[in-house]
Amino acid sequence: MRLSRFFIDTPLSLGLQHLPEASAHYISRVLRLNVGAAVQLFDGSGTEYRGELAEVGKKQVAVTLREQFSGLPESKLHIHLGQGLSRGERMDWAIQKATELGVAEITPIVSERCEVRLKDERADKRLTHWRQIAISACEQCGRSVIPIIHPPMPLPDWLKLDAELKLVLHPVAEPLSAHKPPATLAFLIGPEGGLSDTEVELALSTGFQPARLGPRVLRTETAPVVALSLAQQLWGDFQPDA
Repeated sequence: MRLSRFFIDTPLSLGLQHLPEASAHYISRVLRLNVGAAVQLFDGSGTEYRGELAEVGKKQVAVTLREQFSGLPESKLHIHLGQGLSRGERMDWAIQKATELGVAEITPIVSERCEVRLKDERADKRLTHWRQIAISACEQCGRSVIPIIHPPMPLPDWLKLDAELKLVLHPVAEPLSAHKPPATLAFLIGPEGGLSDTEVELALSTGFQPARLGPRVLRTETAPVVALSLAQQLWGDFQPDA
């Protein structure tokens, strides 16, 4: 029988725990789990907990946690993905797959050719939605730490971040393997319309280096999957000895 695994947005510890209302609703009303069902919980701290449901009501669920252990180790390569804002499912896909591939931070980037404009309440709703996408991806892939999803940020502001290696996609550049192994990596990927020449030049002037992923032009939702997979293979936890 498959063990149900959930993220709980509150610090956990051994013993009896009453779960937040949203988690309680999902367990009792959506999954319809009963008292005694085995569960595995994590709170984003890197620690996992196992136990069983002790109380299941319409509005309240309690679990007895009997075992705690270290969760899946995070990649030694800290990756901050700057992902150009794109429409609907494309952005969801990029965040989901980046989470599965071990990214530590994601910032949606507002650039010249973005077809999406988010303001105020709508921006807050999208941020909450993206964070839930990341949580669900962690529940599925086994990660014990939720990546940070930052609010959307204008490109010039994001370019000021610190990282040992900062890369921007460019069709004329050395492959990723030409760079020295970093401990921290920032990767800039444009929106559906790509980055403008001015934006690429701005990135290069702030310490970013051009990077090439292959001979073909990739979609905005495909590029992070390829970029992060290659980075983890070269420098992160896809290596055999990682």
